Amino acid sequence: MRNYTTQMDAARKGILTPEIETVAKKEHMPVEKLMQLVAEGKVAICANKKHTCLDPEGVGSMLRTKINVNLGVSRDCKDYDIEMQKVMSAVNLGAEAIMDLSSHGNTQPFRQKLTHECPAMIGTVPVYDSVIHYQRDLATLTAQDFIDVVRLHAEDGVDFVTLHCGITRKTIEQIKKHKRKMNIVSRGGSLVFAWMCMTGEENPFYEHYDEILDICEEYDVTISLGDACRPGCLADATDVCQIEELVRLGELTKRAWDHNVQVMVEGPGHVPLDQVAANMKVQQSICMGAPFYVLGPLVTDIAPGYDHITSAIGGLQMYDIPALFNVSKSGLIGQPDDSSTTMAMYIMRLYQSDVGKAAAVSVFLFILTLIISLIFFGTMTDRSEKKYKKGGNR
Repeated sequence: MRNYTTQMDAARKGILTPEIETVAKKEHMPVEKLMQLVAEGKVAICANKKHTCLDPEGVGSMLRTKINVNLGVSRDCKDYDIEMQKVMSAVNLGAEAIMDLSSHGNTQPFRQKLTHECPAMIGTVPVYDSVIHYQRDLATLTAQDFIDVVRLHAEDGVDFVTLHCGITRKTIEQIKKHKRKMNIVSRGGSLVFAWMCMTGEENPFYEHYDEILDICEEYDVTISLGDACRPGCLADATDVCQIEELVRLGELTKRAWDHNVQVMVEGPGHVPLDQVAANMKVQQSICMGAPFYVLGPLVTDIAPGYDHITSAIGGLQMYDIPALFNVSKSGLIGQPDDSSTTMAMYIMRLYQSDVGKAAAVSVFLFILTLIISLIFFGTMTDRSEKKYKKGGNR
């Protein structure tokens, strides 16, 4: 019988849970030190009490960087068995987290299969599932509909949920006032933004945050605070919209900790190379050391199709990455693909052992990307010329 609600609650009460003990052994860290970090919110152990086959991992300060892999069924790829093969391949390659970004059909069976068979941490984005679950237009959904989907995912055993709580009615005015090149590129953020514009109501994940905290505390679900206003291009990096949302995420982090709910904070998206470290420091300061769930950072806008390389370059510049968002070849602009091929999974292992090597590798990756691009461009040019000559001979 558990006499605690969450891993954070247990750590604050001085209770040694099996999950904390396991993570301490994996990280070669004294149990007392790890419990202190969990109690302070600087380490999150994402472990839904219903995910019984979980091999727990810690995410946060002073721990090994963890790798997340995105996948899920979509309109273009509806085969659950293929997705499960991807899951197991990713786990065998060393991934510690799987994020189910399913966007088509009945998503619950696949989600439940993950939490019943996969030992890695499982994460979801409930707002993705809302329209699919209810089979209704976005504008017809109510605030309670969104909250009920959060509860459904918690009941299914999901260890962490990405919630775009930081975008509010005020954000809409900020976006209109400060013209962005790319506006909102976050899929979850754009859905919440669209719903607010259609209904005239406040963001349900922000307005009903306390109810969400009750759900997460009941099932021991970690909240991954989504960055709806992350920059989609270098020109929008570190702008008013991004920083304002980050300040709000810092406030929401404290409210979650007051409920003994663990938190990760997502970011930063497209960021110039010379702003990566600054973004990290700002996040750590505003969010009081909460684990950073890294999206990218993508240090260039001109390499679509090579996001797995450009994100590794950006990630290697960070001196202390609590978590790594595993960006696939198509990044987040397409459907989830086979992210097990992502270079980041291997490069970050190198990073953990030698920061000097990591810097050298990041330069090598940049040169490699340039060479691949030039070869691709040259090949396409040759094909075009041959096709043109062949057409001319006719």
